[in-house]
Amino acid sequence: QVQLVESGGGSVQAGGSLRLSCAASGYTFSNCCMGWFRQAPGKEREGVAAISTGAGGTYYADSVKGRFTITQDPAKNTVYLQMNSLKPEDTAMYYCAADLRPYCSGGYWAITRNIDGKDFGYWGQGTQVTVSS
Repeated sequence: QVQLVESGGGSVQAGGSLRLSCAASGYTFSNCCMGWFRQAPGKEREGVAAISTGAGGTYYADSVKGRFTITQDPAKNTVYLQMNSLKPEDTAMYYCAADLRPYCSGGYWAITRNIDGKDFGYWGQGTQVTVSS
């Protein structure tokens, strides 16, 4: 049974940092695609970052490039999202997701400029991030 459990959300002032964690279980973590998504009230879900746990390739939304970093710890079956230089517009519920195929659809995302949530079949419950100005 696939389980994804996020943690690390909270409230921070603009310019601050947070690190989100997603602990995965129930599948082969070492060869899949893991992603972080966010959704603010009244807005569509947005793909933030993704990582191919086998090849190590990473993908980012333009809105977070240079500020957010996705990493993994295979020994802990955990993926992280380090968020620096946070802005009020980063306020959202952040979700971890897993695509059990052994690759990320990075080529397609590069064309559409969108990390597509439809590629991910498993989702965590989310963790809230609030950035105040």
